[in-house]
Amino acid sequence: MPTIWAVIFHDNLFEPASVFTAQSNKSTYQGMENQAVRFLIIALSFLGILVSADAAKADRRVAFVVGNGAYRNVAQLPNPPVDAKAMAAALRNVGFEVVEGTNLTRDAMTEKLLDFGKKAQGADVAVFFYAGHGIAIGGTNYLLPIDADVKSEMDVKLGAAINIDLTLDQTMSDAKVKLVFLDACRDNPFAAKIKSNSATRSVSVQSGLAEMKSGEGTLIAFATGPGQTALDGEVGTNSPFTRALIAHITTPGVEIQQAMTEVRAQVNEETNKGQLPWGHTNLIGSVYLNPVAAPAPGSAASPAPAAVATGGSDVELEFWRSVKESNKPEELNAYLTNYPNGQFKSLALARIASLENGPSTATRNLTTGIDPATFTEDSNQTSEDQIGLDRGQRRDVQRRLTGLGFDTKVTGKFDDQTRAVITRWQAARGYPSTGFLNKSQHKALLAEIVPTTQTSSADDSGDKPSRHHSNGGGGGGHYRRGPVGPGGLLGGMMGGLFR
Repeated sequence: MPTIWAVIFHDNLFEPASVFTAQSNKSTYQGMENQAVRFLIIALSFLGILVSADAAKADRRVAFVVGNGAYRNVAQLPNPPVDAKAMAAALRNVGFEVVEGTNLTRDAMTEKLLDFGKKAQGADVAVFFYAGHGIAIGGTNYLLPIDADVKSEMDVKLGAAINIDLTLDQTMSDAKVKLVFLDACRDNPFAAKIKSNSATRSVSVQSGLAEMKSGEGTLIAFATGPGQTALDGEVGTNSPFTRALIAHITTPGVEIQQAMTEVRAQVNEETNKGQLPWGHTNLIGSVYLNPVAAPAPGSAASPAPAAVATGGSDVELEFWRSVKESNKPEELNAYLTNYPNGQFKSLALARIASLENGPSTATRNLTTGIDPATFTEDSNQTSEDQIGLDRGQRRDVQRRLTGLGFDTKVTGKFDDQTRAVITRWQAARGYPSTGFLNKSQHKALLAEIVPTTQTSSADDSGDKPSRHHSNGGGGGGHYRRGPVGPGGLLGGMMGGLFR
């Protein structure tokens, strides 16, 4: 929301001319000098207000969002990846930098956590969201990567699972406000194995997750109460807990604890009182994920419904972009479930119909024959270096991304902007979203059919922004005008006064 600052100048800042004519030249010059000093004080005060305002608004928001469902050694969960995509879109819409992943192995999950931990250092708000299998052993909670194969309590404690308490302490302890959402209160899929291999000693293996206490400045929310199991919801949709979170935590002007009250009410009603989210809060102040600026004195306040509609529209658009090219009907159905009267409803229904009438082995890509490993192999700086891309090949990658609707500058250098575009392309295709390529992803990109309607600006140098715009691929560029700097405002103000 734009902030309006009013600077009030005293009526006598510039004294009437008669005062000057009645005084000597010395007094006149002294009066003019005093006026200049007074103006300089006001101008510097105004500049200080602007700098303070910018600093206040420049809060750092970081989120870790992961959904694990494609488990290799136990029954798969279809909904957590859908939950993660929807939550990541909602958080990005209110200014969060999101470290996102779906269907992560332990190594891949560890890399994401390390990245999140670095970004969360000194953050004003850090959010941790996980959907997938979680287990509780001996009163300690663990998250399960998709390659977890837990046969005993020893396997868990030696690293097959991820200790939640340790993870939160290592990644978020330095953040000012910490919000933790765990949609992992499902039945322990390894309970029978763990108990059968612990015949010589007593081991506590419970359903759902164990109770956790929050530290200062922390809110922890579970999909249901300690030791209870949560519902997954219909296949291909969001779980009741995640759906309620998305509906309430980023509502404009709603404080987070009030939002969680509404989340509990919605889940309780939706599940016919079969599930009641539980949490523990130790926040020491009010927290708003989507604050609303107070209206200027004398101006009419904007009606709340309009603000809610605007926020919801942005989240809906981001959600649609993430699934519109999917060849999985369940992901498109997830959009319809969350937005039954959404603006893209007809497109989603048409896409589902075409998929159901087509071959069941279709992939997300525009061509067939994509290596299935492309959807699971992680990528990083090392895997990209192994491709050996020279400057010309990097420019070709940037041209192709732009041609597919993921606008970026064609410079031959993979800067932060290009990394962000690669991440959006990976997310739209269902590949691990890291911003770095591997050989299989690069091969898949080269195999995609690029429209022939690209403009010549695709070959512009990095000094000029691309003029190509496209609605395809869910990755079109977004250009926002930044805030006017204090220098520009102050210079304009001074120029206007001295004309």
